[in-house]
Amino acid sequence: MIRFDYSICSNLEAARGREWLETNGIGGFASSTIAGMNTRRYHGLLVAATHPPVGRLVLLSKFEEKLIVDGRVFELSANQYPGVVQPRGFEFLQEFRLDPFPTFVFEVGGVRVTKTIFLIHGENSVVAEYGLSPGASVKSVLLELRPLIAFRDYHSLTQENETLNPAVTVEPGMVSLTPYEGLPALYLGHNASFVEAKGVWYHEFQYEVERERGLESSEDLFQSGLLQFELNDTRATVIASTQRRNVADSSRYRAAEIQRRASVINQAGLADEVGRTLATAADQYVVTRGNDSTVIAGYHWFSDWGRDTMIALPGLTLSTRRFDVAQSILRTFAQATDQGMLPNRFPDGGEAPEYNNVDGTLWFFEAVRAYLAASNDSAFVRAELYNVMADIITWHIRGTRYNIHVAADGLLHAGAEGVQLTWMDAKVGDRVVTPRAGKPVEIQSLWYNALCVMNNLAASFGDAHGQKRYSAMAGLARWSFNQVFWNDAQDCLYDVVDSTAGSGKLDSSIRANQIFAVSLHHIMLAPDRAQKVVATVQEHLLTPYGLRTLAPSDPQYHGRYTGTPAQRDEAYHQGTVWPWLMGPFIAAFLRVNQDSDTALQQSAEWLQPLERYLLDGGVGQLPELFEGDPPHHPCGCLAQAWSVAELLRVRTKSRLL
Repeated sequence: MIRFDYSICSNLEAARGREWLETNGIGGFASSTIAGMNTRRYHGLLVAATHPPVGRLVLLSKFEEKLIVDGRVFELSANQYPGVVQPRGFEFLQEFRLDPFPTFVFEVGGVRVTKTIFLIHGENSVVAEYGLSPGASVKSVLLELRPLIAFRDYHSLTQENETLNPAVTVEPGMVSLTPYEGLPALYLGHNASFVEAKGVWYHEFQYEVERERGLESSEDLFQSGLLQFELNDTRATVIASTQRRNVADSSRYRAAEIQRRASVINQAGLADEVGRTLATAADQYVVTRGNDSTVIAGYHWFSDWGRDTMIALPGLTLSTRRFDVAQSILRTFAQATDQGMLPNRFPDGGEAPEYNNVDGTLWFFEAVRAYLAASNDSAFVRAELYNVMADIITWHIRGTRYNIHVAADGLLHAGAEGVQLTWMDAKVGDRVVTPRAGKPVEIQSLWYNALCVMNNLAASFGDAHGQKRYSAMAGLARWSFNQVFWNDAQDCLYDVVDSTAGSGKLDSSIRANQIFAVSLHHIMLAPDRAQKVVATVQEHLLTPYGLRTLAPSDPQYHGRYTGTPAQRDEAYHQGTVWPWLMGPFIAAFLRVNQDSDTALQQSAEWLQPLERYLLDGGVGQLPELFEGDPPHHPCGCLAQAWSVAELLRVRTKSRLL
């Protein structure tokens, strides 16, 4: 249980910097700050996935909450308006905890009120429950909730407009509205004693995080009416949903979700607090796409990305023993391959997949290898994956999109003008911020690993021709890699060898990409070179929260991640710290130190800052980024799949519990 007391909850700066997240298993979510103040356009009580797991809309932004105790009025909400925070309900907030749901405890007017928020798994429904603690010596406690609706794409903002239909339908135990044609209806199942269907616009909510990100940050929301509850004798319950839901079933929904989460934790078999929290966090990224599973790359604004999914799969599913989910994810992406490539991403609007990456496809091979090692399910790999994987290799030999092809030296070339194909993919306008056309170091490491995986599978499946082919290709790639990638002057690897038009350009930037040449299952480096790579990365890139993407000594280094979208994109892979890279770094460090007790102890110490952040500032999640310069302020997405997955994977695989 993650818990914050009054000293944090009543401190606006501390409370609005801590964000909670609930997800529904189909791409939708609820999220806000523990202060109850929305600071992002993505915050909302019901962010529905209308085309699971994408098509996300902020339907219900929040409730304005008012408590009336023996005639005295207390506002429990908190909103930022221009120049003022009003109301200031966080000043009554005694406690916030994840137990297992976001739970808020208010003390005001001599009474103690507990609010709980949870989502119903598998549908776009949020349940809000309010209960009065026993023992209060008051006569009357009324709770008033005013729903504030947005009804817009979650990347956008709403302003007062005349196209909104303010009509509200009131039935016993149900309020419903359809503000805009073509969007879902919102149903509010409730047990209120009084309902008023009178709407009004609230203006100029200010979202501070959006302002900091250089984006439009002001929104108007429509208050669709009033629900009033008598709290003395009963719990107040509202189920906001795109379907009709009866509040009489709320206890059943709650019990089912508690049981589901307990099952996930028990299946993972992780007994320590960090392990249980990570298992719970990992579950939030696993969602359905059609009849199979996929992975949301990050909350709030990412959809399912091929690269992120394959990197995250071992930690999210294998470290938690969810082999059926892993199998489903591998099937989803295997069926979506095209011209030997996995989709880079499934767009949020439900359009056709995009195939503009070189590394996601290669991470697929490592994900399959890890799945087979953990599950021993060779039948599935043979029946549904092996031929797809062989076809991928053939396409890479033949050549596929964006000039991705095997060069004469057996290494993999990739690159096309204006396209960013590796995970360092930021662009400002048409300009690629980190151009890495040619032969990027991690692509060669992944390519060699893929060839070795195929060699082993071919041997296992009796494919003698394939085994001979993959073994020869791997041997040539290994020889060529060691000939051209070693940077003797810096005792590490070049980041990119650009052989385009015979340029022979060598990029000596010290970046985290070289760590994969030591961390992957099959590697090409001799022990002495592997040791030097790890030492160089440790010296220049290691921070308490992960690896920097560029050494601070480099002229292109950006230590801060602030400003406009363009300014942040300039820094995205030019010095920012990525927590997920701590996983491969720890794996590489343990490998070159033969998993010694000293190395295990050191690794466990290196993971402690991330673990502390998970249980404190992250409110049970890990972010996408930290800034490169101390104190390494968290930034980017508040919850990132591979950040959680790699911490899970390296802790469980290396027994760093």
